[in-house]
Amino acid sequence: MIMLSTKTNNGRFFEDFVLNETIQHASPRTITAGDCSLYLGLYGSRNPLHCSVPFAQNLGYTTMPVDDLLAFHIAFGKTVPDISVNAVANLGYADVRFIQPVFVGDTLSTSSQVIGLKQNSNGKNGVVWVRSTTTNQRKEPVLSWVRWVMVHKNDLESPAPATVIPELPNFVAPENLSIAPNVTTKNFDNKITGGNYFWQDYQIGERINHATGLTINDSDHSLATHLYQNNARLHFDDFMMKNSNYGKRLVYGGVSISMCRALSFDGLENAISVLAINAGTHANPAFANDTIYCATEVLDAWQLPNRDFGALRLRMLGIKNMSPADLTEFKKEKGYPPNVVLDLDYTVLIPRKGNQ
Repeated sequence: MIMLSTKTNNGRFFEDFVLNETIQHASPRTITAGDCSLYLGLYGSRNPLHCSVPFAQNLGYTTMPVDDLLAFHIAFGKTVPDISVNAVANLGYADVRFIQPVFVGDTLSTSSQVIGLKQNSNGKNGVVWVRSTTTNQRKEPVLSWVRWVMVHKNDLESPAPATVIPELPNFVAPENLSIAPNVTTKNFDNKITGGNYFWQDYQIGERINHATGLTINDSDHSLATHLYQNNARLHFDDFMMKNSNYGKRLVYGGVSISMCRALSFDGLENAISVLAINAGTHANPAFANDTIYCATEVLDAWQLPNRDFGALRLRMLGIKNMSPADLTEFKKEKGYPPNVVLDLDYTVLIPRKGNQ
């Protein structure tokens, strides 16, 4: 007679979360040059800050920093086994702060605090809000963010918790943006970025329809999600997902974010780093073989005090299987068109003209 083992961890379901508890996530991750090369191979980003040591040093960095979104996805991946391995869907982000650069050799560790819970009316799942913080090997915070995720219930008879929905800022205020103190545009050379447009050249309300698209290969999105050690079942378990409403695996939303960031380089060549993600919604799922396009809207522009940089608050729209020019004006409170997979409000650092 076979004795069934109980040693495996099936992850947390909605009823397992407790308001205000802090979860220390396992498997700290040391970032390697191989991670950076693989990320470049997956998305083809051309930002010289993350592929040219001399360019980075000319700006005042000690060496080339890790791509902001690679650091975010790896930090995010640490949370998945405890937060979203049993997810229905990752719903959104807010108050994402890139506190200090991450470099090859840094080791990232992440913890999360449960800050909100709400059972859905169907009684089969609920929404969990967490605030996560990632530190390096010196216990210095490098990233923090809030996200909310819909998680299956395991025991449908378990009582619903008291509903707590956290209040979140609409955006990370300019005074809360973190910029490395020694970074300057004094030696910035826009011939290296290939970009002719600086902070002053962007107008609030301007929209850029970026020219190229990128098709999601099944192998690439699987490899990318493995790179981040994100083990959420809906991205990998094809057998399970055949019985879902989608009928197939979902692409991790971070893949769409990174694809759009790379696609948006044309027109935003001098936007050298991400300072914050103010809010984000995965509006519709993306699947293998979808082709992603990107449009950017300029929401705001801030001149940063005592710095030769400015900040642009941008809206990044990820659009599948449709030219951005064919996506007309819409209001998200009325619902997203089915071709919109990503609506990301984020802030970038960009040199001001005349400081070079």
